[in-house]
Amino acid sequence: MELSALTAATADIEHIRRTAVCLYDAQAVEAAIAGMAKQITRELADSDPLLLCVMNGGLILTGRLAPLLDFPLQIDYLHATRYRDKVRGGALNWLSYPKERLDGRTVIVVDDILDEGNTLKSVCDYCLEQGAVRTYSVVLVEKIHERRIEGARAECIGLRIEDKFVFGYGLDYKGYLRNAPGIFAVSDVELE
Repeated sequence: MELSALTAATADIEHIRRTAVCLYDAQAVEAAIAGMAKQITRELADSDPLLLCVMNGGLILTGRLAPLLDFPLQIDYLHATRYRDKVRGGALNWLSYPKERLDGRTVIVVDDILDEGNTLKSVCDYCLEQGAVRTYSVVLVEKIHERRIEGARAECIGLRIEDKFVFGYGLDYKGYLRNAPGIFAVSDVELE
């Protein structure tokens, strides 16, 4: 990418960041994550679970959540994406599969958002196909709308939002802003 194109892209991202609306600040997000940890501990502490991070969106939630789970578990990741730094999803692209065995395990699937549910359902289906006895889906954000695919669900949800394009705490805008300190709604962009 040429320097002028990179500068224009960075300027676009900075504009999005500056004009976004904060839906949940960092304190509210951290409180939601603490509540999620309590729920997961209550329901799964005795199940010898595998905590499976869906990259890249689940990275920050997994990092914040794992230390709050005060019981033995293993951690692994997979990388499956539909967005590829775009604002609309396409076909699911598997970039990396888990290294730990899933056979006979309870698998806690950690992702950033439950929107239509394509990625989350595909990941859970994959885990079950690999012999997991149970999947338990954990998402930081659930988007409220009527477009959810059949069978897509999350057992543990941190925050609920209206049907808006959001970023922060792992959620991205065109590959950027995952590190934003809260959950922010894009306020004035025409989604391509």
